[in-house]
Amino acid sequence: MKKNVSPIRPIRTEADYQAALQLMAPYFDNEPELESDVGAHFEAMVTLIEAYEAKQPG
Repeated sequence: MKKNVSPIRPIRTEADYQAALQLMAPYFDNEPELESDVGAHFEAMVTLIEAYEAKQPG
């Protein structure tokens, strides 16, 4: 059974960032297999989250 994933969107604002964290929260305790569609989505979203965090001051 294929699990639906949300479209990948850029993280430009704090609101986008918070929405991405909320979307990804269930996966942090139970990471999907990276070879799956959900795993690829998870990996891409983590990359976007990390890039946004790296741009933030402090």
